[in-house]
Amino acid sequence: MLRQLSKPLPRYASQLSGRVPSRAMATEAAPHEAGLADPTAYCRDLVRKRDYESYLIGSSYPRHIQGAFFALRAFYVELASVQDTVSNAMIGKMRMQFWRDAIKGIADGRPPRHPIALALYEAQRRANLPSYHLRRIIDARDAELHAPTHLTLESLTAHAESTSSTFLYLLLSLLNLSSSSTLSHAASHLGVAQGIHVLLRALPYHASKGRMVIPAEITARHGVRQEDVFRRGGDADGISDAVFEFATVANDNLLTAREMVKQSGGDGGKVPQVAMPAFLYGIPTRDYLGRLEAVNFDAFQPSLQLRDWRLPWRIWRGYYKRDF
Repeated sequence: MLRQLSKPLPRYASQLSGRVPSRAMATEAAPHEAGLADPTAYCRDLVRKRDYESYLIGSSYPRHIQGAFFALRAFYVELASVQDTVSNAMIGKMRMQFWRDAIKGIADGRPPRHPIALALYEAQRRANLPSYHLRRIIDARDAELHAPTHLTLESLTAHAESTSSTFLYLLLSLLNLSSSSTLSHAASHLGVAQGIHVLLRALPYHASKGRMVIPAEITARHGVRQEDVFRRGGDADGISDAVFEFATVANDNLLTAREMVKQSGGDGGKVPQVAMPAFLYGIPTRDYLGRLEAVNFDAFQPSLQLRDWRLPWRIWRGYYKRDF
């Protein structure tokens, strides 16, 4: 059961008591012809290779919309990987423009010859997927090309809402649940928690590239020098304190999402079974935060980069217990 994260750091206890798969995922330069022949299979395989957690979650969707789920997730993964697969921001912006044009073409019934675009077109025919959610994700990833780091927690939270939370809104639309304000608000908080979880898990990778993904206001509060983190990793002064504070924000949002569902008063305070596939993303987030706490918030611990062999069972159990 979720609880407040704890760390033996008395100095900061009083202050605190009150991003996929990381973006390091590679992307293919061009679609395979086999992908054009079977776009849904292409998307499923892409998610299996680059976003294993989502691949596990995909099996919880009804069969008639599983293909749409994998199309949406492949689209999300493709955009998240652009920053690390282009040589400069201009090329990245060209990629983003391709996807803007692709979304317009899909809406007009003229999808481009790209496996993910073709799969999205089929998904659009099966469900009413708001194009503005897709465009919002594109715009957020586009902005990230020029500003990959955040000065404030508020800025990072807004980015997570435009990416992770917006993806969850798409899943609610896929499940015909977008009219529920309670579920939408819970998804908003869950998306922020998931976004921070992904960034923390990818912290060693980003540090190796000279990027600090923890907002500057948090690192400054704990006396973290970015250059030390890039050189010394988890041994840098103050970094575990900053990770603790950042992880606490994720945990608080996860707790809030759960409480919003419970306080809705319906269905015994549990997530409605039909909505559970969208909220399964809370399970990998909770799992990672627990493992991070177990290593005293050293995000550079190699064990955190390994798959948790218990995760498939936890996702299965969460689905049937209707709990995340």
